[in-house]
Amino acid sequence: MTSGTTPQSPAGDAAIDSLSVLGEDSRRQMFAFIRRQHRPVTRDEAAASVGISRKLAAFHLDKLVDAGLLRARYGSPGGIRRVGRQPKVYEPTDGHLHVSIPDRRHELLADLLLEAVLTEADGESATHAAVRTAGRRGREWGERERDQTRPGRLGAERGLSVCERMLGRHGFEPVRETPTQLRLLNCPFQPLAAKAPELVCGMNHAFITGYLQGLEVGGVEAVLAPRPGECCVQLGPTKE
Repeated sequence: MTSGTTPQSPAGDAAIDSLSVLGEDSRRQMFAFIRRQHRPVTRDEAAASVGISRKLAAFHLDKLVDAGLLRARYGSPGGIRRVGRQPKVYEPTDGHLHVSIPDRRHELLADLLLEAVLTEADGESATHAAVRTAGRRGREWGERERDQTRPGRLGAERGLSVCERMLGRHGFEPVRETPTQLRLLNCPFQPLAAKAPELVCGMNHAFITGYLQGLEVGGVEAVLAPRPGECCVQLGPTKE
């Protein structure tokens, strides 16, 4: 990517798209009505809940399905079997709508900390276990990326392009300052990082270092370079 381009998080984009779908009043009311029912709802029921026509309700319901907020199928509402074709019914999906700008990924941090607790060795400090776990997870992700894409030998520029995509997907807002320098404008673990900077920054550094190792990127290293409001890690050429 060219300098100054920030990859967007697909999960964040999807959440924003879903939120925009709920911007229409009738659609939002129907979605809330369906969630409250705890059973599949027909088009007629959804239309009646907001006082609009069945045809208009079908349009809004299809929008909610396309956004991943509802799923549709043919079934018997209320479990009552009827003769003939079953009506189309709608029910909420299992997903949760969460939008945060800038992107926050507390679930990833929580998952790493939980694994650290479960694998902490005798005599090992909690901080060391967390950093160790983050480094291992990073290596696993890098190895998986390498196995899936088979990129061959990765020098600094190509390797940073792969890292840029991964970090963009996970909310770090990477910006390519030079062909071999990557700056991370966002820490997806704020505000928790502000409460325990040594722990969270150490985990960030270990995770990204592990990813570089697993991906087998040459000539690049992750270093701690804290800046207010940004991630504490940046990627650049390996120092001689």
